[in-house]
Amino acid sequence: MPEPERPKSLADPAELGARRALAEGAAHLAPLRALARAIAAERAAAVPDPDPLDGGVSARMLLLLETPGPAIFRTGFVSRDNATGTAANLFRFLAEAGIARRDSLIWNAIPWVIHQEGALNRAPRRSELAAAGPYLAPLLDLLPRLAVVVLAGRFAGAARPAVAALRPGLPVVAIPHPSPTYVCTSPDVAHRIRDGLSRAAQALQAAALS
Repeated sequence: MPEPERPKSLADPAELGARRALAEGAAHLAPLRALARAIAAERAAAVPDPDPLDGGVSARMLLLLETPGPAIFRTGFVSRDNATGTAANLFRFLAEAGIARRDSLIWNAIPWVIHQEGALNRAPRRSELAAAGPYLAPLLDLLPRLAVVVLAGRFAGAARPAVAALRPGLPVVAIPHPSPTYVCTSPDVAHRIRDGLSRAAQALQAAALS
């Protein structure tokens, strides 16, 4: 399936249908989809699947956002192709950094939806961050090829000590959250995102040469 050339491609029903069909039976997604289903059952809340155009269990870069946004009720995917400002910014920043889709997996520090359908997204609570902690280890266990982890936003950044404990020596890069709310506050925010993703790309290149 060709990679989209522009952001927000999952707003197209035909594209969304094709993406869902691709996800069914995709070997590189199956363990992650099983984990998502298990978390959803335990938390009694929706958990989006990874995008089948991304690397799945073969990913070399894990990008942790904070929580699934409202778009996942329509698409069911955590994806740079969702029809949101955050996804569109992420689409552009990752493309600028030259990070191949097959090298990346996008997930959330809190994998389940924390708000009711139709409600606005909100910041996570400390209790929700704590409850999400035990799900990081099984996620990392499914990603044996990881060369770098990118933590997007303050709440995702709280996972740094756990990542360091679970995968000692694995490079971890913190960037601001790519939400338009943050990106539009100052040119420095976009600069820090670009700088962080550039460092992640360098880590991928270094790992490929080692």
